[in-house]
Amino acid sequence: RYVLETLRGVYHNDALSRERELSPQDRLRFHQEHSRPLMDGLHEWMEAQFAEHKTEPNSGLGKAISYLLNHWPKLTLFLEQPGAPLDNNIVERALKKAILNRKNALFYKTLNGAGVGDLFMSLIHSCELKGANPFDYLTALLRHVEELKQNPAEWMPWNYRETLARLA
Repeated sequence: RYVLETLRGVYHNDALSRERELSPQDRLRFHQEHSRPLMDGLHEWMEAQFAEHKTEPNSGLGKAISYLLNHWPKLTLFLEQPGAPLDNNIVERALKKAILNRKNALFYKTLNGAGVGDLFMSLIHSCELKGANPFDYLTALLRHVEELKQNPAEWMPWNYRETLARLA
């Protein structure tokens, strides 16, 4: 519970820095002032769990604490480097997409089918990253095949809405 409460405070601080639209340097200073004490307290607490024999190192909690302690410099990079994210959730989500695509690929009947599946997965993920609805995007592509052939650069997930508005 202590770990979760501490990390909740750190994520709250990060949300505040986003709300205030702080620059990377100001965000760093904000985290150093408000989050470093939380993270220092968490580090001391984890060290004490082993030093005072409150947690068995080979238990589930002990393994989690060991992982955190072994990766502490990388996990606290947001306290040292301007613009460093708190976590790598965006990368984890992208990897899940690749894993899902790999599982789906087991059902492709041909190499060409696998290539088409890869293409669609890439387009869908690009749409999600840019805040575009993948279904709406793919529908727009199908409805404007001729325009797409003439100028494909205007039909990317990040700019197709402007292209549609010009055509309307």
